[in-house]
Amino acid sequence: MAKTIGRFEDFIAWQKARKLTSEIYRVTNRGLFSRDFGLKDQIRRAAVSSMSNVAEGFERGRPGEFHQFLSIAKGSCAELRTQLYVALDAGYLDSSEFDSLMNQAIEVGQILGGLRVSVEKRREARI
Repeated sequence: MAKTIGRFEDFIAWQKARKLTSEIYRVTNRGLFSRDFGLKDQIRRAAVSSMSNVAEGFERGRPGEFHQFLSIAKGSCAELRTQLYVALDAGYLDSSEFDSLMNQAIEVGQILGGLRVSVEKRREARI
């Protein structure tokens, strides 16, 4: 029997997206990155969007909507990964920081993808 999740905070995807968002805020608060307002704001919005869409979709209480919001969260995670390349190329991140953040973002994206598949299967089982 599958464990029922009662709060969005219980999702591993949300927890890991929260940790990644915290790391993004940390690195964007330093040095030249902190003064590149366009990239700093965009990468932060993408990180926040990943975790926020898990929460919003879950709280709507309908599998179809949750699936859609998980798709948006996964897309935001891909956007964040793209912006990490920009930050690396601009010299705002060293290769070690980049690798760590990229690995976290890939993991979040994979978990979101798996959760989306799971929600889709449950949705189809109800039809």
